[in-house]
Amino acid sequence: MSSVSPTTAAVEVTAADLQGPGVVFCPNPKMTLWSNHPRVFLDLAQDGEAKCPYCGTVYRLKAGEKLGGGH
Repeated sequence: MSSVSPTTAAVEVTAADLQGPGVVFCPNPKMTLWSNHPRVFLDLAQDGEAKCPYCGTVYRLKAGEKLGGGH
């Protein structure tokens, strides 16, 4: 179940954007205020999305993207 309301935009990420197995970080380099808060790593592996506890930005794995298989 999605925790994002229909009016909340999410940052869609691809598997190539991930920093590890299902991990992204916020703030990301594309943000205008990239140094607005401490870098936090968010795990998308379980639900395919995660919300930054500092700024509320939601990161979502783009539809059709697959995470790597691991070891």
